[in-house]
Amino acid sequence: PETAEYTSFLSAHGTFSRIDRILGHKSRTSKHTDAVEVLLERKGCAGVITLNRPKFLNALNLSMIRHIYPHFSFLEQDPETFLIIIKGAGGKAFCAGGDIRAISEAGKANQKIAQDFFREEYMLNNAIGMFLRKPYVALIHGITMGGGVGLSVHGQFRVATEKSLFAMPETAIGLFPDVGGGYFLPRLQGELGYFLALTGFRLKGRDVYAAGIATHFVDSEKLGMLEEDLLALKSPSKENIADVLDAYHAKSKIDQDKSFILEEHMDKINSWFSANTVEQIVENLQQDGSSFALEQLKVMYGSFLS
Repeated sequence: PETAEYTSFLSAHGTFSRIDRILGHKSRTSKHTDAVEVLLERKGCAGVITLNRPKFLNALNLSMIRHIYPHFSFLEQDPETFLIIIKGAGGKAFCAGGDIRAISEAGKANQKIAQDFFREEYMLNNAIGMFLRKPYVALIHGITMGGGVGLSVHGQFRVATEKSLFAMPETAIGLFPDVGGGYFLPRLQGELGYFLALTGFRLKGRDVYAAGIATHFVDSEKLGMLEEDLLALKSPSKENIADVLDAYHAKSKIDQDKSFILEEHMDKINSWFSANTVEQIVENLQQDGSSFALEQLKVMYGSFLS
């Protein structure tokens, strides 16, 4: 989006302007071939962003960030764009996380990509949660972990399917649950967020909705129809979009009567993980001694020792 209108917006508007001038320049000076990693399209009433690295489970890299962020400003200013849809290509993943391999290899080559990547990724996450004024719909179909959570959970609408797989696995690689995890995880029911943060526990399908990560659940075979109905809306409001999503959610049948996978353990999770320190949580798990408690202890010790 390098139109005169867009450039004028960057220089005059306060919401994104300063950061856009930085990231927008980097995006426009990057190689054209990088653009295929993320598709930016206008369809119907929506701006559609497609993460397009299916061979790498749409893992997020710096080039993708530098294409998506400036595009937000264009969509915000475009009078014919009423919502933003973000999705992943290939059917296996929305986004499996940040491209840690690329960051690691760059570090070995003495290239300082890590600082740029994390700074700009967090700026992107913050923009989704704080600055976007138009409805944002993330179709979190397939693997959604780490960086993929950051691209989705801060928006108004997150649509899971029976093939969704959510986790915040950062502690297993010696990192903290980032991409805004410190904000959204403690706001889940009870102490669930602390449990997910420290264990990297994986939620699948309708459990992603039951946990409060997704706002809606739709059978995967209906996902294409849902997108078409959203794109066909005429000048929709947030309420119009919510009505469409609610209608599809109400009609979803897969695992409709399934109990939340952690339901039978939630009382204990709330007790164990309410401690003020990790050491006390570990002690709580040791004292309980149940198979479920010991399983989480094993996962946590593995994370701490790796």
